[in-house]
Amino acid sequence: MIAPTRNLCTLAAAPAILTLALYAYPNSWPALIAANSALVALALVDLLSLPRKGDFRAKREMRHVATRGEKHPISVSIDNRSQRDFRGFICDDRPPGLQDDEDNQFPLEIPAQSRGVIHYFLIPRHRGSFELERVHLHTDSRWKLWRRYLRLHCVDALRVYPALKQISRYAMYARLNKMSLLGVRRQRRIGTDNEFERLRDYSPDDQFRAIDWRATARRLKLTVRDFQSNQSQRVVFMIDCGRMMVNESGGQSLLDAAFDAALTLSFVTLAQNDQAGLLCFADGVLRWVPPASGKRQLNRMVHAVHDVLPQFVESRLDEAFAHLHRHCRKRTLVVVITNVIDDQNSARLKAHAANLVGRHLPLAVLLRDHELFDPIGQFDTLNPLEQDESRELYKAAAAADILLWRRQVLTDLRHSGVLTLDCFPEKLTAPLINEYMRIKSLHLL
Repeated sequence: MIAPTRNLCTLAAAPAILTLALYAYPNSWPALIAANSALVALALVDLLSLPRKGDFRAKREMRHVATRGEKHPISVSIDNRSQRDFRGFICDDRPPGLQDDEDNQFPLEIPAQSRGVIHYFLIPRHRGSFELERVHLHTDSRWKLWRRYLRLHCVDALRVYPALKQISRYAMYARLNKMSLLGVRRQRRIGTDNEFERLRDYSPDDQFRAIDWRATARRLKLTVRDFQSNQSQRVVFMIDCGRMMVNESGGQSLLDAAFDAALTLSFVTLAQNDQAGLLCFADGVLRWVPPASGKRQLNRMVHAVHDVLPQFVESRLDEAFAHLHRHCRKRTLVVVITNVIDDQNSARLKAHAANLVGRHLPLAVLLRDHELFDPIGQFDTLNPLEQDESRELYKAAAAADILLWRRQVLTDLRHSGVLTLDCFPEKLTAPLINEYMRIKSLHLL
């Protein structure tokens, strides 16, 4: 696209003003025509100095996997194949859903028959699969009367995965034995480990009841049994991707917070030699990763959820729990991460989660909404004289009524045998890991 600049518009205004002189000097029209002709000739000559689209080639260098919220380096090189220098601006593509807060327009000067390179950082704000299709250039003509906008074809795919930084942070603190700094409490294990691990020689520090007398008689040497905690237990995350997970908290959606916490707990679960699985559902089952162990399982789960976005549909809990019933027979810790906003949602959640009690161990995780909890905290900070006259009184009363209903929902779930967890999205990871460690320490699975 070619567009006139402000300079050309200013020059074109001069003959227009001179046209008014014809009222006073009617015979001055030849001079006016000459001025217009000179302006048109000047504009045409300057138009020919614009570069052509075929004179440039664009190439983008980057890693095709990025992490949400982390800086992702990108390099864009432009080859100038013309005989004239290029001075202008370059702008990389920004598909919908990948907008960045920072300006991505950069000045660039490329000599003739040379290459120019720019380096910048992209901070993806959303998960998903994106395609960067073009590189945009714009430059002025020699006398800056025209501006040309060029779109160079340059297609690259980019997959934005959930925020994995907290997983590496948990791994680092686990190696340093400083998990308490992240809010993870050390759970006191009740009883002893009850899964046989190996036979070994007796040492003076061993208890006599640990001696295996049959193995001792066979080997003619004191032999003891070593036990370990139960392993190969299953944890399946059922994450709601419907309309109740669309809201945002702290700049991220409730679904992103649920994925971050679920993936971090999956890392902890796999480190305990347990199995982890994932089921994402909305109006149907969106993703299903069967429970498995091993280092590759976390990669499967991360790849499965990187393009799952919240949908404005009613979640079908019946289809999700039916799918779990068909594909998961062994006793499992089922972590349902969702939200409730009315009686119908809570009734469906209670009915389906209560049906798992006995066969599985359900854990219902409800995400809090700051718009409900904040008005009560703000009301408590007001002066007693201001509380009666403030509009915050009515907001706090409405929020308190909804929170009482929410507390009753949690109580009903617990009375049905369902474990519950109620916390804010940005603080979900540590309480979820603590609850998992508590379940392990009490041998509930």
